[in-house]
Amino acid sequence: MTTSSPPSSGISSTFRLAFHGLDEPSLAILHQFATVKTYAENEILFRQGEPGYIFYVVKKGRVIISQQQDDGTERILGIYGPGQYFGEMALLDDSPRMATCTVLTATTVLEVTQAVFHQVAESSPAVAYHLTRQVLSNMRTNDKRALAELAAKNQALQQAYQELKEAQDRLVEKQRLVRELEIAAQVQRSLLPDLLPEFADYRFAAYLEPARTIGGDLYDVICLDDEHVGLLLADVADKSVQAAIFMAVIRTLFLVESRSSLSPAQVALRVHQDMMDVSTTDDVFVTVFYGVLHRPTGTLSYVIAGHERPLLIRPEAGVSPIPGQGRFLGILEDLHLDEFQINLQGGDRLLVFSDGVPDAINHKQERYGLERLHSLLTRKENAAAAFLVEAIKNDIASWTRGVPPFDDITLLCIEAK
Repeated sequence: MTTSSPPSSGISSTFRLAFHGLDEPSLAILHQFATVKTYAENEILFRQGEPGYIFYVVKKGRVIISQQQDDGTERILGIYGPGQYFGEMALLDDSPRMATCTVLTATTVLEVTQAVFHQVAESSPAVAYHLTRQVLSNMRTNDKRALAELAAKNQALQQAYQELKEAQDRLVEKQRLVRELEIAAQVQRSLLPDLLPEFADYRFAAYLEPARTIGGDLYDVICLDDEHVGLLLADVADKSVQAAIFMAVIRTLFLVESRSSLSPAQVALRVHQDMMDVSTTDDVFVTVFYGVLHRPTGTLSYVIAGHERPLLIRPEAGVSPIPGQGRFLGILEDLHLDEFQINLQGGDRLLVFSDGVPDAINHKQERYGLERLHSLLTRKENAAAAFLVEAIKNDIASWTRGVPPFDDITLLCIEAK
C-alpha cells in the first residue's frame, strides 16, 4: 500500500545527502516540490521497459534494482538505502526504464517528477547543472562496472574456451587411442589361428576373451610334421599394450623354435633365452603350457612354466590335473624346466586354460574357482571339445553376470577320438 504526504518544512538530512553540493536556495526550491511517499514490502516502484518520469530519494527502507537479461536471467544492479537515489535519467529524457525497482522493506522516498524538475530548473539552473553532473557521474560508474563485468565474463569465456579446447583435444586423443587399440586388437586377432587343424583321431577347440580391447593371452595348435602337433597356451603378465606386443613376440618365437626340436623343454628354454636376449625390462614374464602330441601313440610330452595345470577329463575316471610344474619364462637367467608325459586315450579331453578362468569374479567379488570348473567338467565329461569350451564360456558368463573380466579368459581343449 502506497501513502504520500508533503515534505516537512525543514530540509531533511537524507535530501541534503542526496544533493550534496547544492546551495541552500537550490535545495530549498527542489525540496519544496518533492513528494514524500511510503511503499509496502514487495511493491514495484517501476518496471523495466515502462516510461519513467520520477526521480527517487530513499529516506527510510531499502529497494532493489534488477535488470532482465536477453537470455532470461535476472541481473541485480544494486540495493539502495537511506540517502541514496535512483531514476535520475527520467528527469532528463523520455527513455523507457532500463530496470525494475522492487521494495525490499517498507520504504519511504522523496519523489521529484520530470515536470517539477523542469519547473525548478527554469528558476534555478544550479539544480539542473548539479543533477546533470550526478547523472554523468553515475553513467561513468555504471560504464566502469559494466566494463569490469564484461572483462570478467570475457576472461571466464576465454577460460571456458581453453577448457573446452583442452577437453576436445583429450577427446580427439582418446578417440585416436581407441582407434589404435581397435586396430591393434584386429592385428592381435589375426595372429591367432583362425581355424584349428582337425584330424581323424584328434579334435581341438579354443576360446579367448581379452579383459580389455587387447590382451596378453595366446593359444595355438601347430602342425610340426605328419605325426606331431604342438599345443601352446601362454599368458603374458600385465594387461597393457606392452603385454599384447609381447604376446605377438612369444607366438612368433614358439613358431620358430618349435621347428627345431620335438622336445617341449628345449623349445620353451630357447624361447626363454630369446626373451632374455631381446627384452629391455625385467617386469614382463610369461606363463606357458607347451606340449608336443605324438598322434599315433597318444603320448603328450609337455612343460608347465608357471601356468595353471591342465585338467584331464577321462570318462569313468573323472577329472584330475595332470602332473608337472615349473618356473615362468622371461626373468630367471638359469632357468630349468622338467618335461612330463601322459598318454591320451580315446574319449579323453584335456583342458588347458589361463588363470583368468578360475579368477573370474561375480558382483559379490567371489571367484569362479577350480572347484566350480571341476564340477562343470564332471557333468560334461562326455561332451565333445567344442561343446565343452562353449559350456565353460557360458558358465563363466552366467557366474559373472556382466562383471567385466579382470583377466583374459583363454581355453584350449584337446579331444582324443
